[in-house]
Amino acid sequence: MRTNVATLVVIVAVMVFLGWQFGGLAWTPMRIVGVAVGLPALVMLIWARIELGSSFAVRPKATALVTTGIYSKIRNPIYVFSALVVGGALLYINQAKLLWILAVIVPVQVYRAKQEEKVLEERFGEEYRAYRARTWF
Repeated sequence: MRTNVATLVVIVAVMVFLGWQFGGLAWTPMRIVGVAVGLPALVMLIWARIELGSSFAVRPKATALVTTGIYSKIRNPIYVFSALVVGGALLYINQAKLLWILAVIVPVQVYRAKQEEKVLEERFGEEYRAYRARTWF
């Protein structure tokens, strides 16, 4: 619970900073798309992080297999929605030219997901393989 609150505080602080720093810019279609993509992704990211609870770890470990809520559809929602938040934030601050950063972030997230899969499959075996078969990424 403590980590969930800390994560939420950091995310809200960054969003307030971005809003304060860039809120005065003109509302271009690019900025509108950034908000339309970034804010829902942020909500989903926070939801996924809360659902993961104490199973959250920076390095792969297998304390529990979370398969409910958003994890019943997407195995790695934190990776998916964090990439969308970054993309949305870059559009919001009128820095579309920096979207190439996603070309670095996405492969790193895919690599991390593969590493986590190995750990989870080793720990949970057939239960994890069945879960992987019915979910996306």
